[in-house]
Amino acid sequence: MQGAFSVRVDYLRAKCFMQLRYWTHELEFRHPFTISKGTKTHQPTLIVEIQVGDWRGFGEAPAISYYEVTLEKLVATLEKFRPTIERFTFTDPERFWHFLHHLIPGNPFLTCALDMAGWDLFAKRKGLPLYKIWGGNGKAGPITDFTIGMDTPDRMLQKMQEQSWPLYKIKVGGSNDLETLEKLRAHTDAPFRVDANAGWTFNTAIELLPRLAALGVELVEQPLAKDNWDEMAKLKSISPLPLIADESCVAERDIATCATCFHGINIKLTKCSGITPARRMIKQAKSLGLKVMLGSMNESTIGSAAIGHLREWVDYLDMDGPLLLAEDLSSGLLFQNGVVVLPLGNGLGVEYKGVQKNEQ
Repeated sequence: MQGAFSVRVDYLRAKCFMQLRYWTHELEFRHPFTISKGTKTHQPTLIVEIQVGDWRGFGEAPAISYYEVTLEKLVATLEKFRPTIERFTFTDPERFWHFLHHLIPGNPFLTCALDMAGWDLFAKRKGLPLYKIWGGNGKAGPITDFTIGMDTPDRMLQKMQEQSWPLYKIKVGGSNDLETLEKLRAHTDAPFRVDANAGWTFNTAIELLPRLAALGVELVEQPLAKDNWDEMAKLKSISPLPLIADESCVAERDIATCATCFHGINIKLTKCSGITPARRMIKQAKSLGLKVMLGSMNESTIGSAAIGHLREWVDYLDMDGPLLLAEDLSSGLLFQNGVVVLPLGNGLGVEYKGVQKNEQ
């Protein structure tokens, strides 16, 4: 009987405890991608897989230099806590997120990747697409914009003409922002969103905002420095355009302050530490009368699919990462003239192409 009991225990452990694997990549952009914080030609990204029994879930964390997050740091942390994570008894993703939040505090990027994988695995076990786990109906939600990175006006126009799209996000924060937008406007009637990535001063914003409104700009993201709360509150009171917090809104704790200084917030799964807190942030922001955008950090299709499953609960969508990259890590997510078409499978609906390569 003792032997049979031991076999049963081993069986249950195999069904509840997880195996953790990961892969790193440097994904090339179609064009060098420039914002006010710098230029990059490749997007470093970490793919994680958690396996419990016969089920596998995938998640992604892009490494972003201006948040001082590198692949080396992500991997070092993952290896340090790998034994503890693999001993965790996985039952549901929210419990898993709380475990990770306390195990690796101050590491939202890695927590996000693992949280994403947890949700993917959980929904696959339930035999449902992720949005149905949350009571969604899969409706398309808002269309996604297509981002034009900073460059010379002529090159930005070339990028825009390469990708005919119903809605563009234009990265600004240089000395010729107005000239650039006027040039682009002369070649399309599509609405613009403008993202300064904290690159303007208060006086620059005061000067530009009325002119941008006249050019058909829909909204402006993060015009001023992320901690310039006093001037942001003033700017909100006089702005003719909605102002959306990005760098100023990292996590749940930031929403209440943002409500006094912005008209909406941009939630990025990687910054806020995953799907689990993002769902809470959407609810809190709506309760405070804020518009909600879901944004990306140039994730491949794996991370972008997670964003897409939340689309029906938000007002604005910015999830064009796979369109900006010259290579991808999965398939199944489609973009049809701005409309995001989710994969048909359960969980995220996507599978990592490189699962047999470079396994760690």
